[in-house]
Amino acid sequence: MVAHRGILFLDEAPEFPPRVLDSLRQPVESGQVTVSRANGSVTFPARFTLVLAANPCPCGLSGEAGRFCTCTPSVRRRYLSRLSGPLLDRVDVKVRLSPPTRAELLADRALTESSATVAERVVEARERAAARLTGTPWRLNAEVPSSLLHGGWRLDHRVLAPLHRAVDVGTLSARGVDRVLRVAWTIADISRRPRPSADEISLALTMWMGEEL
Repeated sequence: MVAHRGILFLDEAPEFPPRVLDSLRQPVESGQVTVSRANGSVTFPARFTLVLAANPCPCGLSGEAGRFCTCTPSVRRRYLSRLSGPLLDRVDVKVRLSPPTRAELLADRALTESSATVAERVVEARERAAARLTGTPWRLNAEVPSSLLHGGWRLDHRVLAPLHRAVDVGTLSARGVDRVLRVAWTIADISRRPRPSADEISLALTMWMGEEL
């Protein structure tokens, strides 16, 4: 409730009890949270951006070059299994991060984009989405219902080909389809494109699956 219209960041997410993590599934989906007590229940608005951070294993060294992980395969599986499939199904973008290299740490910061520059691009993308949604109750791609994604906003079947393949092989769920489409529209807005192409669909799918870009 405190994170409504903000960000809920859970660092070391697998350290939270699974029941606590899974309790986030419905608020993430509906944008509301219901508190039930003996005398009744109250529903509060809870539309927030959920950010989960997790190490690949309890010691945090798995997959790092030149460093030795002490965790057994079963320990790693048990650790990451605390992030349930239904919860991860609701995470639009999954990113694997590696420790920065010496070259990256010593790089000229003048060559990188500033936060202000990125913020301007985000504001412009949100304005494009809001303009497209004029006359509707929504202002963000994340708020667009499934009926519109597959109705008035339906994309050509050739554009959706990467999505169809992922569904056919079972790597993308029905819920994931809608989430990938919303991210693809956002990528198109950032790229100043009127509609997503197969490239935006492929990129959104790659981010949903957590694959290397």
